[in-house]
Amino acid sequence: MMKKITEYFVTSEAHYLNRRNFIKQSARLGVGLATFRAFSSSAEWMQGGGLSDKMISTDYGKELALNSFKEITNYNNFYEFGTSKRNPAKNAHTLKPKPWHVKVSGECLKQGDYDLEDFIAPYQLEERIYRFRCVEAWSMVIPWVGVPLASALKIFQPTSKAKYVVFKTLLDKTQMPWQNRPTLDWPYIEGLTIAEAMNPLSLLVVGLYGKTLPNQNGAPLRLVVPWKYGFKNIKSIVSIHFQETAPLNTWQGQASSEYGFYANVNPAVDHPRWSQARERIIGGGSFFSPEKRKTKLFNGYGNEVAHLYTGLDLVKNF
Repeated sequence: MMKKITEYFVTSEAHYLNRRNFIKQSARLGVGLATFRAFSSSAEWMQGGGLSDKMISTDYGKELALNSFKEITNYNNFYEFGTSKRNPAKNAHTLKPKPWHVKVSGECLKQGDYDLEDFIAPYQLEERIYRFRCVEAWSMVIPWVGVPLASALKIFQPTSKAKYVVFKTLLDKTQMPWQNRPTLDWPYIEGLTIAEAMNPLSLLVVGLYGKTLPNQNGAPLRLVVPWKYGFKNIKSIVSIHFQETAPLNTWQGQASSEYGFYANVNPAVDHPRWSQARERIIGGGSFFSPEKRKTKLFNGYGNEVAHLYTGLDLVKNF
């Protein structure tokens, strides 16, 4: 039986933030690599699949206040493990993230089946703090660990016909028991235009808070596209396919009037059942009086991504 990781082994946010400040100050002051390694290999950081000695901190989101590890890992959507926000943390222990393989196919020169280690190993892991906005109008701030999606995709040499990149989640009704239920048309499928996939913000993620990605957050490999609603950020990826035509994504096929292909965060376009103008901040306020704020177009990343949609009607193409 898999043992649960207790909070004793989870790095506190204070320790984590102190570590980030230490790294930045060390770089400015020229402190030696040996000092950094000694700090990184403390007993606390070695617990729970630490990635701290394999990643570099970046300036992405350095001004943002992080949600706690507990909030991030205990409040999320992963319908393969249940439809309640609390279900994934309770049920995802059945997922076996090792060994893991990713199939690459379609309009590219280097097709094949790749071990996850070979898929990620050539790249420097980066920590990037991004805002996360769910289509259900709640939000978090999460310190992801991963590699730029563009760097990984270029290795497979997509051809000129590769206009879209399609991702699939694992289909295994034993490891993901809720796939036995007709909640969605399994496996979960998502897609990006090749331009979106190659944008510097798009990230293939293998961890968060300096630790290996927990099962309930999409272990061992997920997509993070911070200017899009959360359901676009597909989890537990086993397939990457390049194709010339636009794919039909899972939620787009499930409810086309509610979920479009692009899924860009747009406060001016309401969901048919609720407003998107404001968002509830997880961890802010109280149960009876939650903290809310205005939703930003493209989740605040407009300077980096607005050019991708020049001439596109963002109301019709939602």
